[in-house]
Amino acid sequence: MIAALFPWLIFSAVIGAGLNAGLFFIFSVCIMGALARLPAEQGIAAMQAINVVILNPWFMLAFMGTAVLALILVAGGFVYGGPARFYLIAGGLLFLGGVMLVTMIVNVPMNNALEALEPGSEEAARLWSSTTLVDWVRWNHVRTLSSIGALGCFVMAFRAA
Repeated sequence: MIAALFPWLIFSAVIGAGLNAGLFFIFSVCIMGALARLPAEQGIAAMQAINVVILNPWFMLAFMGTAVLALILVAGGFVYGGPARFYLIAGGLLFLGGVMLVTMIVNVPMNNALEALEPGSEEAARLWSSTTLVDWVRWNHVRTLSSIGALGCFVMAFRAA
């Protein structure tokens, strides 16, 4: 029964990984660069607003839903095998490790640290320039590349399924 659903699960993972790849890509190549051009206080306030607004049902569906699919597809790759096995496992692990784990361990704690500060404070400006605009962006590049890699793997798995 579940094997018959696999192509649909893979297709859904393609859509989810693509949405995540697009989101992280636009942060890497546009949004963070635009925020860096603003005075620190304004950039911080804008990033704080983004971090509040992004936690909505559509984002959570795309982000957490893709993580659930990735987990299912990794397990399916081991259980059902077949020609899509490698792509299912690789895509799932790329998403779970390079997107979910990095988000939870690196980006969210940096967002929380920034959220706790007053945008006009010296401490916030220091965190903004030394951590957010450097380390947060660097790790966002990891999430971007990981979600693009997962997308490619899921496309290949769908093709092989």
